[in-house]
Amino acid sequence: MSKAKNRISEVISFYKNNDTDLGYRKLMDCVIDTQDLDLYRAVIDLTEWKENNPDKTSEFIEKSLAILERASQLPITVYATDIPVVSGKALTKSYGTNRFQLGPISVDINKGEVYGLVGENGNGKTTLLRILAKEIKHNTGSLDFNFDTSYNSNYDLRTNLVYIPQRTQKWYGSLKDNLKFVLSNYGISPEENETRVLMMIARFGLWNYKHLKWNELSSGYKMRFELARTLLRQPELLLLDEPLANLDVLAQQVILEDLKSMCNSLNNPIALILSSQQLYEVEKISDKVIYLKDGKYKDNKTSNKAESNQLIVELDSTAERQALLNVFKDLNLEKLIFNGGIYVAYFHNTTSFSSVLEALGKHNIEVTYTRNITASTRRFFVS
Repeated sequence: MSKAKNRISEVISFYKNNDTDLGYRKLMDCVIDTQDLDLYRAVIDLTEWKENNPDKTSEFIEKSLAILERASQLPITVYATDIPVVSGKALTKSYGTNRFQLGPISVDINKGEVYGLVGENGNGKTTLLRILAKEIKHNTGSLDFNFDTSYNSNYDLRTNLVYIPQRTQKWYGSLKDNLKFVLSNYGISPEENETRVLMMIARFGLWNYKHLKWNELSSGYKMRFELARTLLRQPELLLLDEPLANLDVLAQQVILEDLKSMCNSLNNPIALILSSQQLYEVEKISDKVIYLKDGKYKDNKTSNKAESNQLIVELDSTAERQALLNVFKDLNLEKLIFNGGIYVAYFHNTTSFSSVLEALGKHNIEVTYTRNITASTRRFFVS
């Protein structure tokens, strides 16, 4: 089954399970991939109808599936994402003698993939993002961009990438007018501008907020605005510095789902790097997670020889250390450490995670939280 048909089937599945919110967002992603303005207008009309008829769920689903059927009939050219859009080789950045140094770092970034960037504060995450965004220069190494649009200067190059810092700049006027201003810079006709902007407003859940000003929006809706503005610009590389900061748990989940969808566009995929302190949430959507410690690079795809032969389990429990040692005595436990109020248990890889859970249950050990972190960058945070 083609990727386009897979996405259509996914939307139908969401609607069958009455998850109309996520289903509708996925449907709009399918419509955006068609680049058909008539379908855009159909979505805009349906969004307005939906807001005026919130209780007519069955009719909304019927209207949605009719649009989905129209979208499924249109051909979509799938973009090839096998060539890196950015390649960095042995990049370093230093800030003077005996001060912090980033790198050397070598990394390839492909469109259609999400790269999480994690690490404790002060270990180089923002520095790396700013180097990739061409905001600051690296000292040594090479940084090459392979954008579809040719460029003759740094200005031309930076039109193909978007860097959104943790603290975004204040804007003036209404949300909708600001989005229309973005497209006006690309010479798009007023009618098409209106249609594309309203489509982005619908896609990012901003319909009831389109006439509000910056100081009338919460942090979550300001971030949704930034994503809508980004998608209108259609960049090839998106760099986000702590996009989840100051967002509640639900808003974080929605933003991350939307970011993943943006990157996975069939005909206009984006390469995304986002730094965050929300490790597990970022790992959930990331194709690769980059970990920085004292400016040095690791990722969740690499492990040393010892780690390749281990099962690593993180465990929050009120049980005493000796009690846990007794529970795990027949499970090839190699070491048990107490790290920041959390136990971390290292087993030989012949031990399965399910057997660890079974042993904890069998001995009635009270467990608040547990997770297999063998393939997670969380293991790098253990001191």
